[in-house]
Amino acid sequence: MARLTPSVIAILTVVTLAFVSVPTATLIAQESSEEQADMQAEPVVSFQSEQDSLAMAKGDSLAIAKDIEDKMERERLGWLYNLKHSGIGEKYTQGGNFMHALLISSIVMVVFIIERLVTLARARVNVKKLLGDVIKTLHTEGVDAAKTVCERTRGPIAAMLHSGLLRANRGPEAVKEAIETAGSIETSFLERGLVAIATVAQVAPLLGFLGTVSGMISAFAAIAAAEQVSAKVVASGIEEALITTATGLMIAIPASIGHSFFVSQIDRFVLEMEEAAAELVNELIELGIGRS
Repeated sequence: MARLTPSVIAILTVVTLAFVSVPTATLIAQESSEEQADMQAEPVVSFQSEQDSLAMAKGDSLAIAKDIEDKMERERLGWLYNLKHSGIGEKYTQGGNFMHALLISSIVMVVFIIERLVTLARARVNVKKLLGDVIKTLHTEGVDAAKTVCERTRGPIAAMLHSGLLRANRGPEAVKEAIETAGSIETSFLERGLVAIATVAQVAPLLGFLGTVSGMISAFAAIAAAEQVSAKVVASGIEEALITTATGLMIAIPASIGHSFFVSQIDRFVLEMEEAAAELVNELIELGIGRS
């Protein structure tokens, strides 16, 4: 067996120490780098957590403030709060200032349409039956009894026949003049309110178009003031323009339909009054009432 010299033993010792120390040093360096990385990551995570906490606190504060504001507004407005935050109320608010004028126009239209419907319904009468009763009474009981029949019947046609009978003793010409005068008065009564409805039908679209112009002006002003043009910048102005235009048309269309309907009904009344007046005058002439 060969003997190990001191130089060989020294070389073996060095090699053994090298194999043992290198992995150990590598492991220590890796652990040190991981500790440094953890120390550097901890402040970043902590900073992000603080930002998230601040953002959540700010959001909670804004939500609480909004809830308090909504509660105060609900107490102040009462039932109007629900109307304001409904779909119609939101569109009304988004439409701008011209929606107030359109609201007034719609109220005027509704009031006069209802009033004309009630008036024409009350004025409606069976003309043939009324005229038959008047002529029959005129033949059997005389002019005074025929006047009483007209007085018991409401409506413009009965009022016109009554005016003619009041002048029956003055001759047919006086009867015609009295009937024409009464017919003009009753026609004016039937046409009352149509001017307001026609005005609403003409003005409502113009107000809507004026709101459209105002909305487009606001849209272009927002574009000029914005550094970067986006759809959100001009959306409010365009929405105002479209809402007012649609509202104006929604008011004008029923107003035009109502005006045309009432004009046709009044023309029918006028025709019935002329026919009744002509028949009454012919009956007075045949009976010889009012002749000298």
